[in-house]
Amino acid sequence: MSHKKMLQCSMGALLLLLPWFGGLVLGKISKDFSQCLDFFYKETPPTGIPAEGYQPICQRYQNQYRFASLYHREHRSPLYSAYILSHPDGKRPKSTWMFEPQLAYPTNGSDEMQDPIDTPVDQNLKESQAMDEDYKNSNFTRGHLNPSMHQKIEQDRDATFTLTNIVPQQKGSNSGPWEKLEQEVLKQFKKYCNGIMYVITGVMPYGPDNPDQHLMKHRVSVPEYMWSAYCCTSFKSKLETPDRNAFPTYAAVGRNDHNSTNEFVNGTISKKGYDVKRMSLGELEDILRQRLNGTITLFNGQCNQ
Repeated sequence: MSHKKMLQCSMGALLLLLPWFGGLVLGKISKDFSQCLDFFYKETPPTGIPAEGYQPICQRYQNQYRFASLYHREHRSPLYSAYILSHPDGKRPKSTWMFEPQLAYPTNGSDEMQDPIDTPVDQNLKESQAMDEDYKNSNFTRGHLNPSMHQKIEQDRDATFTLTNIVPQQKGSNSGPWEKLEQEVLKQFKKYCNGIMYVITGVMPYGPDNPDQHLMKHRVSVPEYMWSAYCCTSFKSKLETPDRNAFPTYAAVGRNDHNSTNEFVNGTISKKGYDVKRMSLGELEDILRQRLNGTITLFNGQCNQ
């Protein structure tokens, strides 16, 4: 793929507008995903997502790109993380939450995620991204978009513990139906997928009418829904029912607010209202279109070979 084509593809995620978001950040940090397109199916990030104000991040740890995230500095929360799923060869690492210097210092900040800093926290860092202190003594857990146990090697698992890969997630979702979904996807991958499995996991914010009412500690945007989709590039032809409908693509939406309506979710798994609904890729893209007001394509060619 030519450099020009890569740039055109990667800018597809920045097509439309969210009227209540601010402008893009310019400087040293990348304006596209050109350095980490390998984490997207056919090297093509999602297109049609109304993403002005979001910053593409090629998540770099120990001198290697590990996954990709689309992040919003003002709302201090990612819209999605994209990664390649693999079966873990070890345990979940200890939680050491890293940060992104490039968000705080666009012209000269390192593009390598870094370990926690000493207090007091630098004001540029605090303004540009969520901090670990935002989650302490809150009513929310640190919800991974790229889960550590969806990564094979230790360094890749460690890299998921960056504050630009997590969102405020209700405990009933994070340790309940959503965790079960993550485990289910991993089992399906191990059992049926012969090739690479590309995953994009993201959030849907509350509607634009009163967004400030859904901020954790008046700083971090709280999502109303979680969503996830995968694309398996090669899978076994003999699939057992009901798994035969789960390939090559599979998608799901889960409630992060037990008071939300059944507008998008009326799932078969429920725990205190944190339902998760399995669905086709097309159904998820329709839901994202309704909520984000854009024509959404998550996988180039709908993951058809």
